[in-house]
Order: sequence, then structure tokens, then C-alpha cells
Amino acid sequence: MPEKENQIMILADKIIQLRKKAGWSQEELAEQLGVSRQSVSKWEGAQSVPDLERILQMSSIFGVTTDYLLKDELGEPEYADDAEKAALRRVTMEEASEYLSLRKKEAPRIAFATFLCVISPICLLFLGGLSEEAAYLSEDAAGGIGMVVLLVLVAAAVAIFLSSDARTAEFGFLEKEAFETEYGVTGMVKEKKAGWKTCYTRLNILGTVLCILGVVPLFFFAGTGVNDMVMVLGVCILLLIEGLGCVSFVYGGVYQAAMEKLLEEGEYTRKNKARQGIKGGISVIYWLIVTAVFYWLTYGPSGNGKPQYYWLVWVIGGLLYGGLLVLLDVIERIRNVDKRQ
Repeated sequence: MPEKENQIMILADKIIQLRKKAGWSQEELAEQLGVSRQSVSKWEGAQSVPDLERILQMSSIFGVTTDYLLKDELGEPEYADDAEKAALRRVTMEEASEYLSLRKKEAPRIAFATFLCVISPICLLFLGGLSEEAAYLSEDAAGGIGMVVLLVLVAAAVAIFLSSDARTAEFGFLEKEAFETEYGVTGMVKEKKAGWKTCYTRLNILGTVLCILGVVPLFFFAGTGVNDMVMVLGVCILLLIEGLGCVSFVYGGVYQAAMEKLLEEGEYTRKNKARQGIKGGISVIYWLIVTAVFYWLTYGPSGNGKPQYYWLVWVIGGLLYGGLLVLLDVIERIRNVDKRQ
């Protein structure tokens, strides 16, 4: 066998050995290297050779020296010194199982907290509409009571969110940092994810159906020409149904996201983690602007001091926020295409 062909075969064996030791599939290794699965398959089949940049990446990912990857003998892996590599935190099987168990337990609590946030304006809207019809309830009293209830519900939701985060604080690095997993972790998580798929799909379908049906009462009341109070009641029913839809989405999404974090898939790939700082900063600025608009409309020169009339600012803000995230993703994809060219 020619010497060059022998070198290629040895490198292919090393890549297979290191990938399996890390518990990764070809797709997972390809994603971390920014190449296609077919490229990894060709390397491991000794049909092609990775370029120098990929060799350096694999040296960093696997924690071995470049000399080990390039030399003409198989042998035991030569691990790089701490000074030569940025050591990645290793997630053990016990840690992965504990994290998944915690997130599955927290899912219903987080879903309930989300429900509280969605329905929090209902009392404010209902009392605001009732004050227009009933002489015994002034607009100021309706606004005051409604805002108190809204703030109490939001505060309760925030308390649940914070307590839930505190329980899994030690695993916060999973969505912020690159890490490696102990052998067998990836297979275990993939097995759980496959078992969860049917339930996750059903929860998403239920959430979608509820969100679509939520507007039905509003359209029904609008078509019958009823008074303003009944229209307000329609909006309250809409928020209640939408809240239940969000419960379905969040309940399934929390556990799904936990598995994606461990697998570094979906929104939690290493590339997406690197962009989280930018997205987080933009999100903070965006919601500060939305809050400023709400208070300017309510209490500014042209406002009437009645927040129940401007609750739609938050609905519109939420819809635009989804569009903003999509726009950021599109910009990132365009930048990546330009880099490749």
C-alpha cells in the first residue's frame, strides 16, 4: 500500500476512534466543524482528507495534539496540555440524567407561570369595560384594581420563573458555553428524545389549535353587533384560550429544549450560543422601547392615564419581536453565505 494512502487510512481510523469516544454521530461532528455529514463520511472512509483548518478544529474539539492526528501511526491519543487547548467542561451521565429529570419536573410550573403572564390583563380589561356600563364602579377604581391584580399575577409568575432557574442554576452553562459529553450521554438523550417526540408533537398541535380557536369568540361577538362590554368579554376569553395554548407549547418545549441543550442542537448549537450575547442585548433594548411606548401612550401628553386602553401595545410588541428574531437569523445566514464566498 502506498505511503500516502496508508497515512489517509490511519487518519480516518483516528477520526472514527475519537468521534466514537466522544459519543458523537457523524452529523454531530459535522455540525461542530461546520461541514456536511458527507464530508465526515468521506474522511472516515479514507476517500478524502480534511484541510488544515479542520485538522486544527478537530484537535481543539477532541483535545488531542495536531501531531497525533497527522503522524503515521495509530497508537493512543496524545492529549493536549491545558496551555495548548481551551478545556471543555465534560457532562457526565449522572449530570445529564439529573438535568433532564429536573427540567421535566419544572415544565408544568414554568407552563403555569406563562399562563399567569398571559391572563394577567384579563381583570384589568374586564373591570375597565364594566366601569363603562356600571355606575357603581369608577374608571379610576377599575384601573387601580385591575393593575394590582395584573402586577400580583406577573409577580407570582416571575417568582416561579426565578425559583425554577435557581433549581437548575448549576446547569446554566449548557445554553451558554460549549461542552463535551461523557461516552453514552448522547445516545441516552437521543433515545429519550425519540420517546418524547409523539407527546411533543401532540402538545404542539394542541397549542396551535387553541391559539387559532382563541379568536373565534371575538369574531363571533363582533359579527353579532353586541355592546362594548361583550366585546371586552370576548377579548378576555381570547386571552384565556391563548393562555391554555401557551401552556401546551411551554410544557412540551421545556423538556424538548433540555434535550436539545445536551445534544447542542436546534437553538443551542455552538454557533447559536456564540450569538446569544448579541440577541440578548437587542432583546433588552427592544422591550425597554416597548415599555417606554406603553407608558408614553398611557401617561404622556396624549394619554388618558388608563392603561387598559393600551394593552394591545404588548400584543403588537410580542408579534414584532418574533419578526425581529427572524430578521436577525436571516441577517446571520446572509453573513455566513458571504463568508463562505
